[in-house]
Amino acid sequence: MINLENNENYLKSYDLISEEVKYLTNSIIRLKILATLFKCPLNMKDINGITSLSYSSISSNLHNLELKGHVYREHNKYFLSNSTKLEVEQVLKLGNLINLLNDFFNILDKHLVDMIPNQSVAELYLLGNACLMESDGVDVYRIYKYIEDALNAAEEVKCVLPFYYETFNDKLNDLVKNDKKVEAMVPLSLFEVFDEKSEIGKLSFFSNDKTFLLIITHELMILGLFKEDGYFDQNRLLTSKNSDSIKWANNLYENFKIKNK
Repeated sequence: MINLENNENYLKSYDLISEEVKYLTNSIIRLKILATLFKCPLNMKDINGITSLSYSSISSNLHNLELKGHVYREHNKYFLSNSTKLEVEQVLKLGNLINLLNDFFNILDKHLVDMIPNQSVAELYLLGNACLMESDGVDVYRIYKYIEDALNAAEEVKCVLPFYYETFNDKLNDLVKNDKKVEAMVPLSLFEVFDEKSEIGKLSFFSNDKTFLLIITHELMILGLFKEDGYFDQNRLLTSKNSDSIKWANNLYENFKIKNK
């Protein structure tokens, strides 16, 4: 006989665990702190030195984690609770995520990331095989050429375009003329420009100008960010041909579209 009371208790426990996991994973800053403490207990100064996060961000997040029982303090050092260690290790596979976050923070540091939906932050582990591409002093247009080459080879494209760049627009128009599937989201402030010059049928807009650049084709994903000074970072891109990374990018696109309905 099925014990309905036990089943109900299991469901309540599952819901509670799910909420705990959501809380642990829906903040990039919180994830960075958890990843750092997962290696070993540290004091606030050490956390600051390793992560380059501000003291105020570290302090407020540690305080909240401590209140919820995820972190405790002994001799001025912060430790992860045993249950949190298990949650982080088993559910998020943090052992692999630590290396990913270290690489990912090279592009996130001093960049605007608030527009990335929490659902996508929680799925960062899918970017485990992504690469950071950087321009150098020899070829300052390396990033733009890489995007142009990706568009040339594309069979279909989804993109978030936070600025108008004529060469990108021409490449996308060529795809449309060749009956390739193209979908784009652009800033409301530039919608008329895109609407006039673009051949894209599925063109929608978002309200915030400073978001991120996202290009998804049938074979790769590309992510670019704005710097804290408000200018797009033309020197760095996160890119991958890995299926999990492309899945993450597609989820980001859909999450961002839902957020801007």
